[in-house]
Amino acid sequence: MYGLIQALFVVTLVVALHVPLGDYMARALDGARHLRVETAIYRVCGVDPDKEQDWRHYLLALLAFTFASIAALFALFTFQDKLPWSLGHEGMPWRLALHTAVSFTTNTSWQNYAGESTTGHLAVMAGLGTQAFASAAVGICVALALVRGFVRRSTDQLGNFWVDLIRTILRILVPIAVVSGLV
Repeated sequence: MYGLIQALFVVTLVVALHVPLGDYMARALDGARHLRVETAIYRVCGVDPDKEQDWRHYLLALLAFTFASIAALFALFTFQDKLPWSLGHEGMPWRLALHTAVSFTTNTSWQNYAGESTTGHLAVMAGLGTQAFASAAVGICVALALVRGFVRRSTDQLGNFWVDLIRTILRILVPIAVVSGLV
């Protein structure tokens, strides 16, 4: 009985929120106005937020971000014993580190290790915590590019991957996480 009530609650929540959340996401992700924090991030990263990308450049930016994320997470897992807050855990063997890095970067989050006995605080907070947002944002960026590709008939521009990524994290995922944490 509890499972049925829970399922009805989730369905009711989705039905009630899909239109307002969809409208908010459309405004947040397609607006021309940049928030100050976004502008600062673009400046630090050397991104021109007003320059759109065709599908090739969008894909290259997405792949560059994904491979950089895999490399950073792989290094974090492999060398965690030399980093602070490792809790005395050894670095992961390279195969396990690569598997875990690819898994969390691609948002599959399949774990082949015992969490608390294998990873330290830094690897969990800076690595897995970051990828919880970044991998979801990359998935949303792919969906945005796909929809824009279908909708935009008179141009080959799909938007800017870096703008989509930063806006998705700052305007969609972080607010949802904060509200969910408060509820």
